[in-house]
Amino acid sequence: MTKILIPTLCCVFTAISPHLAVAQGDGAADAVSPPPVESTLGTTVVEAQPSYTEQKPARAEVRTVAPPTPAPAPASTPAPSPPPVINDAAPVASAPPVMAVDTLVLTPSRVVESNFTSPFVVDTISETALRDRAVRSVPEAFEQTPGVTVQKTAHGQGSPFIRGFTAYHNLFLVDGVRLNNSVFRSGPNQYWNTVDSQGLAGIELVKSQGSVLYGSDAVGGTVQALTRRPVYIDDAGVHTSGRSYSRYASGENSFVQRAEYSVSEADKYGFIIGGTYKDFGNIKAADLGELPFTGYEEWDVDAKLELFLNEDTRLTFFHQQVHLDDAWRVHKTQFGRSWAGTTVGSDQSRVLDQHRVLSYVSLEGDSYSTPWFDHYQLTVSHQRQDEEQSRVRSDGRLDIQGFTVNTIGTNFQFDKYLDKTDLTYGISYYHDQIESFRDDFNADGSFNRSRIQGAVGDDGSYDLFGAFINSSTELSERLRLDLGSRYTYARADIGRVQDPTTGGVTSIDESWQNLVGSGRISYQLDELDRVRLFGAVSQSFRAPNLSDLSRFSSARSNEIETPAPGLDPENFVTYEIGVKTDFGKLSSVASYYYTDVDGMILRSPTGRVIDGDNEVTKSNSGDGHVQGVELTFEYDWSDQIDLFGGFAYQDSQVTTFATSAPILSEEPLTRLMPTNGYIGARWTSADERLWLEGITRVVDRADRLSTSDIRDTQRIPPGGTPGYTLWTLRSGWQATDRMHINAAVENIFDQPYRAHGSGQNEPGVNFVLGVDVKF
Repeated sequence: MTKILIPTLCCVFTAISPHLAVAQGDGAADAVSPPPVESTLGTTVVEAQPSYTEQKPARAEVRTVAPPTPAPAPASTPAPSPPPVINDAAPVASAPPVMAVDTLVLTPSRVVESNFTSPFVVDTISETALRDRAVRSVPEAFEQTPGVTVQKTAHGQGSPFIRGFTAYHNLFLVDGVRLNNSVFRSGPNQYWNTVDSQGLAGIELVKSQGSVLYGSDAVGGTVQALTRRPVYIDDAGVHTSGRSYSRYASGENSFVQRAEYSVSEADKYGFIIGGTYKDFGNIKAADLGELPFTGYEEWDVDAKLELFLNEDTRLTFFHQQVHLDDAWRVHKTQFGRSWAGTTVGSDQSRVLDQHRVLSYVSLEGDSYSTPWFDHYQLTVSHQRQDEEQSRVRSDGRLDIQGFTVNTIGTNFQFDKYLDKTDLTYGISYYHDQIESFRDDFNADGSFNRSRIQGAVGDDGSYDLFGAFINSSTELSERLRLDLGSRYTYARADIGRVQDPTTGGVTSIDESWQNLVGSGRISYQLDELDRVRLFGAVSQSFRAPNLSDLSRFSSARSNEIETPAPGLDPENFVTYEIGVKTDFGKLSSVASYYYTDVDGMILRSPTGRVIDGDNEVTKSNSGDGHVQGVELTFEYDWSDQIDLFGGFAYQDSQVTTFATSAPILSEEPLTRLMPTNGYIGARWTSADERLWLEGITRVVDRADRLSTSDIRDTQRIPPGGTPGYTLWTLRSGWQATDRMHINAAVENIFDQPYRAHGSGQNEPGVNFVLGVDVKF
């Protein structure tokens, strides 16, 4: 591996070195980054409303303006301050929605810190970027993120592949609360689409973070959705405000409407409530025309109440719910459209309804009177997820199946700021209660029978407990070391499971324990802190869940997955090394990663046929690796023009049972990311009220296929998914202090394409219009 690492870093340094002299030549002022926004329980913020990041105390090392002869920043305890203060009437400048290496981030270390000094690869998508890109869904927010491909089985679904992994190999958090539960399945799924992108203040993605800080599932990436907060001003008395956001897209034939209302009183309380309605019509795809049954409806509601008990303590109540109705999985039906040689399904219909409700209460504050911690956050949550799928087979038989998962969660986090070391430690516990069902009907509509279970076992429970500690130590003025460890206990108890051989009822009761660790370094290479080297070794762990152990449902095209008790946990180790630069005019992030895979749970054919589908089950057959290179950059060409871009390459070899014979072979991970990159330019007017942006994205042909990819003929064309080049033009105008208008033309040249492994093509030429009004 060393033979790969050293040439990679040399190439990266060689690529950026010609620009370093350019950045330095403009004087010391250009080499200095702007001062960071302080981040405590309450501060003044610069966005249109306080982001979730501003709720946390900042790590003592957060970067300040670099002087010609820098002095080390002493560790200090953050002082309390009043609630966030903001004048929502002021126009908001649109910063380029790219990497922003000097922003503050929360997810990498569970405390607020500078992205630049953090020894992680962190991609941030701000509220401004969500608006300027007119993002349709949370999964699609990552389409401009190197190392990520956004697979969509259907228009109402979306499952990003992050560094080769998707579904339950990536962890999703909403304000620190796990979205992942024990019914998440292995292949691409729809659950990330049950978070309303319009209700977010930002999104953070930490790649290859490992399981120390957040537990099971954090293999490819950890994503945190940061929800919107009330709007505060520094005037005395009650302040009320509102917001309306409208989005129209021609290629999706869609309309989205968001409305918000906020009321607050500084130092006392803040309340915000919002609702979103989404009506997606049928996609208009290049060369294929209108794709039937690709539209669906969705409505969302969210509310947050913040009570400031004193200047050091805040109590937060939050509620969020999302409802998706009649979202078809078209590629499995007769209404699918063949493209580049794909086959068409045989079902008459395959329709999904998805409902999710999340509520939490969180108490957060500073407490300097105890020797054990300086800051704390205590969160108790409840989440309910309901899923129902209706399937009409080619012969008219109907089955309706689904499940309900109720999850009670607790998270306790404590932070202690010592002389040279910051400690973060805590515990978490999640308990899932699962009910599952399936009813079968004959072709004439008469009732046939009720099955033992639906997609997963019935009358089940799942417990996930974790305790962790993480330290960040300044070993010297330039060297930072992060060390952490987590203990995990997981147990699955499933009362009713259908035996695939006898058809009778069986049960499963299994438990697992695990201990993982991680170590990360960040080294300041130069005196002005313009170049940071970072490296990491992090372990990841994923305990088998109910989907692994008891799933009895359709999988890929023409496959059915059956229960597989007796599975062992999956284990991963990721080695990463990279460099971050910030020369004022030029900033970049380059990294190489290598993930060792041990006992990954993969589908394995059994040779049996059930109801015309090939049976597959699960086994710990996957041993191998995933490796890749990622690069992002931003260059300030002038005061008004910014250039930016990104590149990603990935490779993989993992052992699996490629056929029904008990013979292991090495193959790429399923749906391996094709080589891809993008480059763009953005012009901003002198008064920062008008901007124009052009982006070109190039994706290579995805022809490094596993055997299961080759068999997935409804989604992956023979020989692989064709490559494509997309051209996009976006613009935004701050029409008044309270109105922002953005417009875009996506896929300008009407390119027919689909993301690798997807079940449908994307829109052709797509005109998008968004209007954001504050009042």
